[in-house]
Amino acid sequence: MPHTFTAANIRREAAALWQLAWPVLVGQLATVGMGVADVAMTGHTSAEQLAAVSLGASVWSIVLVTVSGVMMAINSIVAHDVGAGALAKVPHAVRQALWKALGVGVLAMLLANLATLVFDHLYLTPRVRDQAALFVHIISIGLPPFAAYRALYGYSTSINQTKPVMVIALLGLLFNVFVNWLLVFGNWGFPTLGGVGCAVSTGLCMWLMLAAMLVWIARQPAYRPTYPFTHWEGPHWPEIGAMLRLGLPIGVTYFAEVSAFGAVSLLVARYGVVQISAHQIALNFSSLTFMVPLSFGIALITRVGQALGEGQPVRARFVAWVGVGMALAFGVLSALLMVLCRQQIAAAYTSDLAVQALCVSLLLLAALFQLSDAAQVAASSALRGYKISRQPMQIQLLAFWGCALPLGCWLGLGHDMAAAGFWIGLTVGLTVAAVLLGWALHRLSLARIG
Repeated sequence: MPHTFTAANIRREAAALWQLAWPVLVGQLATVGMGVADVAMTGHTSAEQLAAVSLGASVWSIVLVTVSGVMMAINSIVAHDVGAGALAKVPHAVRQALWKALGVGVLAMLLANLATLVFDHLYLTPRVRDQAALFVHIISIGLPPFAAYRALYGYSTSINQTKPVMVIALLGLLFNVFVNWLLVFGNWGFPTLGGVGCAVSTGLCMWLMLAAMLVWIARQPAYRPTYPFTHWEGPHWPEIGAMLRLGLPIGVTYFAEVSAFGAVSLLVARYGVVQISAHQIALNFSSLTFMVPLSFGIALITRVGQALGEGQPVRARFVAWVGVGMALAFGVLSALLMVLCRQQIAAAYTSDLAVQALCVSLLLLAALFQLSDAAQVAASSALRGYKISRQPMQIQLLAFWGCALPLGCWLGLGHDMAAAGFWIGLTVGLTVAAVLLGWALHRLSLARIG
């Protein structure tokens, strides 16, 4: 049987999945690298600037990741159409996804700016509060183009074209770092803006990445059979509604996880700039390692969706579990990296010795949840390949808002463990999510075989 779990079959599927995932991985790492560059470069100005960027980035990342989830419906839709050989349906789906992106992006921009009101109720100095709010106000100009970019990103990856997401993200990272260098530190006669310079850089970068993706799609022959820009097409509300029904639960799922981490950042703020900064560095590096299993997950949506579109549920189950296994294997490696290199990681982000010392202890806690974090993102992505998004949403809400945050508050605030208590709660929440999502994938994949 070509899809039984033999060593040879697993190697073949792992190679196929990696072929699809590695450009996505490079692109994801480059995208997250923008946030890493923002925090690391600001960390070498002052602890106050780092705290402001950390808080502003917490709001930005919550909104950004939620938008990514809402836009991810196009991945499953196009993958199923490609698997079924219905290429003629793809252009219409992409055009409607772009209309959806316009509405989602504008709404996200408004919500991000409203979210800065929470800074008025935290234990912050006026300067940190004002700088964090200004960071969000400026960077939010990148949300509408980001939503459109993610629609085209999902279209491209689902027709097995992952190279552009890698190349464009790398160019975006180079642009971001260069403009940061100009504006954060005031080089070449530019004004010294500190953390606000990072917001200007990232907001502009989102527009450039969208433009680059449009040019790539227009010029590459691989897009010709499904090229979406042959003619004008207005919004088709039933199609957009169907995309929202699939995409909104994914967005809520992403929100449940990232908002739990973001809420921790806001709650830790009461303990001062050292706790905020150390927490943000540990979270930032964890987000960087998370990009590997996330990239496997994005590839899984395509592989599983195409297998189901071809009417092969046995292959879809095989693909799903190979992907989960690959994510778990990387989880082991990333945990070892955090344990063995925690001192060097902390020093790379900041020269403040107090922040370094606390960050080292938080990285040990971050190492604990690498396996469960990898497993839960791979399993939830495989479920999305089945066009199932509501159940993962329910599980993530339970895991993060029902387990992680209450436990984190009990330990962090009630027992005065500060950031460490919240990280213990997050570890428990991720473990709950991994177990429940794995069980859901097991049952669904068997049921589809019949």
